[in-house]
Amino acid sequence: MSRHNKGDLQQMQSLPLEAKILMTQRRIRDWVDYWHGDVYVSFSGGKDSTVLKHIVDGMYDDIPAVFVNTGLEYPEIQQFVREIKAGKYACFNPDVEILRPEMRFDEVIEKHGYPVASKRVSGYVETAKRHPDSMRAKWIRGEEKTKFVTGGKWSFLIDAPFPVSAKCCDIMKKKPVKRYGKQTGRKPIIGTMADESPNREQSWRQNGCNAFNAKDPISQPMAFWTEQDVLHYIKQFNVPYCPVYGEIQVMHSPDAIDGQINLIDYLGDYEPEDTLETTGCDRTGCMFCMFGCHLEKTPNRFQRMKKTRPKQYAYCMDKLGLKEVLEYIGVPYE
Repeated sequence: MSRHNKGDLQQMQSLPLEAKILMTQRRIRDWVDYWHGDVYVSFSGGKDSTVLKHIVDGMYDDIPAVFVNTGLEYPEIQQFVREIKAGKYACFNPDVEILRPEMRFDEVIEKHGYPVASKRVSGYVETAKRHPDSMRAKWIRGEEKTKFVTGGKWSFLIDAPFPVSAKCCDIMKKKPVKRYGKQTGRKPIIGTMADESPNREQSWRQNGCNAFNAKDPISQPMAFWTEQDVLHYIKQFNVPYCPVYGEIQVMHSPDAIDGQINLIDYLGDYEPEDTLETTGCDRTGCMFCMFGCHLEKTPNRFQRMKKTRPKQYAYCMDKLGLKEVLEYIGVPYE
């Protein structure tokens, strides 16, 4: 039975940032107390987990962070993590454990398949290829209804000339931290938010922010935050963050004249109700991951990569074979 519904999430998301911070701190405190301090912060180097680490480190000085270096992160992300570990920023606890996966990305896609569309879609396609009569196969083919996959939209992936799989994240990110948790007995605090995907919203509805009794206990104390909350928090508390995002600025009106300086730019101030945006990357997951790329506006992540990181672009397109996959699913990459 679900603990929450859509209305609960919308109500919590509408709260002011100050209230969300207090609620998040309470959930972190409950988690730390429940596990007698044997917890850790799952730190990706991205803006969401940076805010989470800032909040946790402001409350405790002895909670470690764990970063999984998959080799797929932006170089700026890896550099930012190393800077925190080296003690460059006084507001962060430098206790950062850096883990590595057992397999490289090229080995994962060769053995299991490419991450395409979404984790759920890739998982259904992978199952459908092995078990054509399974319920997942019927869902992906649109023969049975499910609220998570639009009927038949991705059925063409079943006949793709390349393998499709959702195992990449499990192998490269989840497996190393699970091993860390088993070795240390520590339970994770992660910075994911419910509005990022149907999977995460469903998880929050079922378990709430602190999943004490889940098979794999996990805390998501920022689950009811939005991206705007994260950006405003960084601005309000002057939090150091990875430069790959560029500047955080007030979103300009589509009617604004190019190059025109508005009053907010001039004064260097903003209001809590302003909509913020980043001038650089808006996401900093694995560079070569294709999850969600079909939803991005032009220029998408791969088109930007061609301009800003031509070596990595050439590697993923030609060596890893992403060009063939993107062409097949109709995502522009030039």
